[in-house]
Amino acid sequence: MTIQLSYFLDNVDNFPQSELTFATLFSQKTKQMRIPQCRVQIRILTVFVFTTLCFLLGAPVDANAQDGKALFSANCASCHHPLKDGTGPALKGVDGRVPNQEWLYKWIKNSAAVIASGDKYAVNLYNEWNKTAMTAFPNLKNEEIDAIIAYVNSVEPKVASGGGGGDVADKSAGGGGDTWLYALLTIVLLLAAIILSQINKMLGKNANDKLGLPTKESIPFYRNKVYIALAAILCFIGIGVYLSKGGVNMGRQQGYMPEQPIYYSHKVHAGINKINCQYCHSAAEKSRHAMVPSTNVCMNCHKQINEYTGAEEHPLYTAEGKEVNGTAEIQKLYEYAGWNAEKKDYNRDAEGNILAKAIPWVKIHNLPDHVYFNHSVHVVSGKVACQQCHGNIEEMDEVKQSEELSMGWCINCHRETNVQFADNHYYSIFEKYHQEIKEGKRENVKVSDIGGLECQKCHY
Repeated sequence: MTIQLSYFLDNVDNFPQSELTFATLFSQKTKQMRIPQCRVQIRILTVFVFTTLCFLLGAPVDANAQDGKALFSANCASCHHPLKDGTGPALKGVDGRVPNQEWLYKWIKNSAAVIASGDKYAVNLYNEWNKTAMTAFPNLKNEEIDAIIAYVNSVEPKVASGGGGGDVADKSAGGGGDTWLYALLTIVLLLAAIILSQINKMLGKNANDKLGLPTKESIPFYRNKVYIALAAILCFIGIGVYLSKGGVNMGRQQGYMPEQPIYYSHKVHAGINKINCQYCHSAAEKSRHAMVPSTNVCMNCHKQINEYTGAEEHPLYTAEGKEVNGTAEIQKLYEYAGWNAEKKDYNRDAEGNILAKAIPWVKIHNLPDHVYFNHSVHVVSGKVACQQCHGNIEEMDEVKQSEELSMGWCINCHRETNVQFADNHYYSIFEKYHQEIKEGKRENVKVSDIGGLECQKCHY
């Protein structure tokens, strides 16, 4: 029936005169019905394209397709490394070490509850790592945990580059190809929408020409008041977002890595040689400031160590890929310390004073003057690991600011971090919380529960 009707409409002029009146009337009526229907269908298709585009851009991406590296960096990197033990164990292959996948989900979401249940594996793990409590992540979905595990299992050991460019970056599973895929799909759908819109206009014009109806002249988009108004609104929104982001990020220095007067490798000292952070930064336990060590602290070791012998196992490179002579850097230390390597003694003036001068280190981690931060409270009372704020410092040849150290970053830490009440006499005054934990009414205590969100804690 549909084919016959289509044939009739297309060949109406060939019908006999006796049938012309009916044919003409039927044709005109039917075409008048068909043309609006066609235009409506195309408009529906156009709306569908835009709806699909909005859905793809606005809908959450499945966790399995997400970049597991981003999830790992945001939630796990402060305490864990895929390949090396840090504050917690290396995570590569963790899904094969734990009892089962469900156990892993429960442990990550609330390790304290698993330990409290008497689970043998959990208790042994807790004791093995010096009873260091793991931060709970109740908001992580199972799919997100799977994405993190997939990433850490994909990381391979770093290999030295033969071209003098330092280390090759870790290989990751996600990469970021999804971003390009969605960008390409967005462009394709946008082009399809534009083409369909033009087809819609042409069909309307052709239909009107056949029926002898006038066609309303289309206004170019650059003269269309609606388009101009939308463009102006979008421009204002874009400028506002740009200025607000610039204002929010003003003074933040995440990734800041200045060149220092002496190439000092934390990876060699704290990583390879396992020198405790507080041997050099001894005031971190006792003072607001962690303290930068004076040259005499360096000379405790470097009176005997006058050359760098690890160039084959761990060659030193700057961030730009320039090779560094470790022995020459030790000689720079001697110059600042006033040490005479040949005489094995300090250079002194006529009065016997050592001819030493301070090393002009460039400060990396800077907080605004109106912010109060006390290292000793966090290190001694809070038992916060250095890596939680400074990143994996034991893996850095040149130190950079790992975290943004913004107010929001600190507030989130206070909201999410569990206070280590066990074996910590600093918190013995909170008898109510201790009693609630014993009675099972409370699983943990966050920093925010003991005033960690009060303005006066950091601004007074």
